[in-house]
Amino acid sequence: MRILTRSSLHHHRSQHNHYFIPFPILRPNPRIQLTTLLSLSLSLEIYLLNRNRTRSDFEGLDFFLNSKMYQKIDVESGSSTAPLYPMMLESPELRWAFIRKIYSIVTVQLLLTVAVAVVVVAVEPISVFFATTYTGLALYIVLIITPFIVLWPLSYHYKRHPVNYFLLAIFTVSLAFAVGLSCAFTSGKVILEAAILTAGVVVSLTLYTFWAARRGHDFGFLGPFLSGAIFVLILFSVIQIFFPLGQISVMIYGFLAAIVFCGYIVYDTDNLIKRYSYDDYIWAAVSLYLDIINLFMALLTIFRAAD
Repeated sequence: MRILTRSSLHHHRSQHNHYFIPFPILRPNPRIQLTTLLSLSLSLEIYLLNRNRTRSDFEGLDFFLNSKMYQKIDVESGSSTAPLYPMMLESPELRWAFIRKIYSIVTVQLLLTVAVAVVVVAVEPISVFFATTYTGLALYIVLIITPFIVLWPLSYHYKRHPVNYFLLAIFTVSLAFAVGLSCAFTSGKVILEAAILTAGVVVSLTLYTFWAARRGHDFGFLGPFLSGAIFVLILFSVIQIFFPLGQISVMIYGFLAAIVFCGYIVYDTDNLIKRYSYDDYIWAAVSLYLDIINLFMALLTIFRAAD
């Protein structure tokens, strides 16, 4: 059996328009994209996470915030911080503390993702093992299934410290490893371009959402549209796995996915400002983290197809 190295895999990639990994397992299609599997996994996680996260989930919080009891508490607190949005009845200091906590968690998740991905990319035998062996494929499938499994106990223990952080760490590391494998067969220039653009878009959309919320705009209406769009992306990913599409189709998918996850960043940031309760910090962090990772993978798909 011929031993494949990353350089030989890059040579294999130069003979095709896409980043296909030469697996002889899924017949009649002898090649499969690791990135497509990861994109499908991430899209499913977003869909499952937001399927029940509708307006009704926040009705109890809204009722409390609009009650006379809470208005009395807020007036007595003597809050001097400007409200984040018009008719804000809760304490701005408490909401800002909650927001800082969420972004701190997301920052740690992203740093952990970068660290794990760098190790996977730098240690060549890891990526070669996953890309050229049946065992590697099986382990990769386990990696992309692990976040789904972790979401189940996390839904019951998201308020229980430190179990919630332990489950969140498993969730993050498994996704980080899969992201690293997707980046292992991509040029550093493409990865850097996707990372810089992702950072710029996330910061811009976050600032815009805070600015718009302060002026009374509400983005809760985006929920049903984004759920429908993510379902279309899931179907597209399934088609791409079994019937690989051309370069133009892959770029179109990347553009559509980038637009959808930009919408999710605005939607989840708006929920972070107005709707998430203080006990939902784990779910809020998971939502924003998945939005950012999905946006990065969508941009990576575009730049890689154009490279």
